[in-house]
Amino acid sequence: MMRRSSAVCGDGTRPIEHAQLFRPALFSARFGQHLLLLGVLLSAIGGPVVPRSVLAFFVVALLPLGGCMQTTLSPSTDASMTPRDRQLLAHTPYAQASVPEQYLRHIVDYPRKEMPGTILVDTDARYLYFVLPDGKAIRYGVAVGEEAMAFSGVARVGRLAEWPDWVPTADIQARLGPYPARVPGGPANPLGARGIYLYVGNKDTLYRIHGTNQPEYIGQAISSGCIRMRNEDVIDLYDRVKLNSTVVVLPPGQSAQVEAGRSWRG
Repeated sequence: MMRRSSAVCGDGTRPIEHAQLFRPALFSARFGQHLLLLGVLLSAIGGPVVPRSVLAFFVVALLPLGGCMQTTLSPSTDASMTPRDRQLLAHTPYAQASVPEQYLRHIVDYPRKEMPGTILVDTDARYLYFVLPDGKAIRYGVAVGEEAMAFSGVARVGRLAEWPDWVPTADIQARLGPYPARVPGGPANPLGARGIYLYVGNKDTLYRIHGTNQPEYIGQAISSGCIRMRNEDVIDLYDRVKLNSTVVVLPPGQSAQVEAGRSWRG
């Protein structure tokens, strides 16, 4: 069932093992101090003197037992960027925001039933998933529209564009304008580096998954109804998604993930 309002905006990789993420920390001064303190405590209670290397091995070995393997950071890469991408993103007219770690790109377990290649947007949690084979997905942080202005339902990718022009709708002009009739693509453009256009049947819904020139809003629900991603992430997603791929946008109240206990529904 598709729901939409008249307020619209016109506007991948192998997992890193958790131990690899902690490897730099194992040899940091602070971590070394902690290991040394652990050794002293063991000696104080009558235990044997344990070399730091052995302590470090046991700390890493115990990490998965604490549930730390649920998500792993995807390698940060700009391999998908074209020379034009690098040129335009090297001199952005906006400040680079510090996005919370939870909204950076991750590879996660994905026990839902969507086919590989599907995009699923969890509007409640502010996550977009690109489904991979073998029960995995790439999870990206996104900004979504406020509930009254957001799209939900099942759509398809009807068009893909690099550095798209922005054609503000009449509604956008009335609420937020005035704007030029067409804004050329570029780092100052609200659509950012890529546009993934959502269609139902052969009709453009006027909703998009796109980049942004306001990365500080990633993880929030904001006035426009489209789905915004960091430019680095939308470039990565763009290179994976194909025309006519299925896009599922969950409505508010139907989150894909229940944080407590890390269980899933849907």
